[in-house]
Amino acid sequence: MHKNRPAPISDEDAALFRHAIGEVTPIASDRVVPERPRPPPKARQRMRDEEAVVAELAQVSIAELEAAQDEPLSWVRGGHNPRLLRRLGRGEFSARAEIDLHGLTVAAAQAALSRFLTDCRQRGVLCVRVIHGKGLNSPEGPVLKRLTDRVLRQRGDVLAFRAARPNDGGGGAAIVLLRRP
Repeated sequence: MHKNRPAPISDEDAALFRHAIGEVTPIASDRVVPERPRPPPKARQRMRDEEAVVAELAQVSIAELEAAQDEPLSWVRGGHNPRLLRRLGRGEFSARAEIDLHGLTVAAAQAALSRFLTDCRQRGVLCVRVIHGKGLNSPEGPVLKRLTDRVLRQRGDVLAFRAARPNDGGGGAAIVLLRRP
């Protein structure tokens, strides 16, 4: 006999086995169906934080937005190197996506900007351009620019932002650097 093969079963042993186990019902299949994969986890706390910002901004008046400064946008999160602003200004980071907020209301612009930034970060797009306009045709001034400044400062996933270079939109756009997911 070959050492890897089991010994053949005699007819007597097979009859004894069948008698010992009794009546059986054959099964349709012996395949195990794997459990469906679980959906990816959701960052519920971040979603609640973003909803709180939306609710807060919905209560912001135009007067409060006007009180914000009209200087070129420029900000870096504490604990990060201020040279990030210089690098953004030199164009060392290439914007891979952009959103244009022209013509949107304050509430709609805030919601669109939040969705855009969340989506970009989830897709791994870490440098984006936000076109907010200069507010030259608005009697209230650059409302969307001030809103953009405020929203970007409040988001925990924004590392730095500054006014775009002239060929990228100048004072009517901001280049934003996002934290890695």
